[in-house]
Amino acid sequence: MLTRKLSPLQMAIMAAALAVVLFPVFWILMTSIKPPTDWNASPAIWVPTKPTLVNFKTLFDPDALREYGVGGVSQSATKAVLGSLLASLVATALSVAIGLLAAIGISRYGNGSKATPLIILSGRMFPPAAIAVPFVIIFSSIGLTDSYVGLIAIYVAATLPFSTWMLKSFVDDLPREIEEAAMIDGLSRLRAHLTVTIPLIRGGLFATTMFIFILNWSEFMFALVLAYSNISTIPVQLAKYVTATAGTLYGVQAALAVLAMVPLVIVGYLIQSHLARGMTFGAIKQ
Repeated sequence: MLTRKLSPLQMAIMAAALAVVLFPVFWILMTSIKPPTDWNASPAIWVPTKPTLVNFKTLFDPDALREYGVGGVSQSATKAVLGSLLASLVATALSVAIGLLAAIGISRYGNGSKATPLIILSGRMFPPAAIAVPFVIIFSSIGLTDSYVGLIAIYVAATLPFSTWMLKSFVDDLPREIEEAAMIDGLSRLRAHLTVTIPLIRGGLFATTMFIFILNWSEFMFALVLAYSNISTIPVQLAKYVTATAGTLYGVQAALAVLAMVPLVIVGYLIQSHLARGMTFGAIKQ
């Protein structure tokens, strides 16, 4: 592989860009370990002199901040964390399973139209705010608002175009002759896909699963309009840390944001080599 050294100017530009990108992460991390007295300090305290874990403790014990004379935390984040895990995991599994079947069907048994994947992806071309209200009206009429069933359903509908789009690219890269050889050996079409196709694209299947999980885990708009009292997710809980009695609980918000970022950073690292390939399929003709 040919490599090219960066010039000093290019390295300086890259370092500046990296600093801009990482600064919000640094600020969130520092805020998450600041005591309440440092949240709104002027001038701003970049690195706390007396770091504390009280903000993380407050996530699961709403009374932890009272030792600093701060109130206003009405509920713990336990329900939101568990709700995000439940909705994200189930919705990801369903989206990938349905998307895999659709991808195989389009790639192997479609009419060959190049517009089909684009038509599928067009479902994501509308902003979430534009389709959230219609979903709320529909779900209200069938009793699915403020329920995990409704939240999971809308997550699946929102991420299915991406899962189908990405998985089709991996199925397209697999020669048809491998599946045909399996069918010649006596396997049915379904059995050939289960025993040949899926194992051979397991890397792409894993990458797609992780990418869809990221989308579901960080989704805010749909959870906001569908969650009232019975369900909650981490993005919605972050918004609830703005209270009338205590103002914005910056440290608690930052602590929950740190917890929310951990799985995203891990997942993002695991799938980084697959994302460009999955999102640009068809760009290179063989």
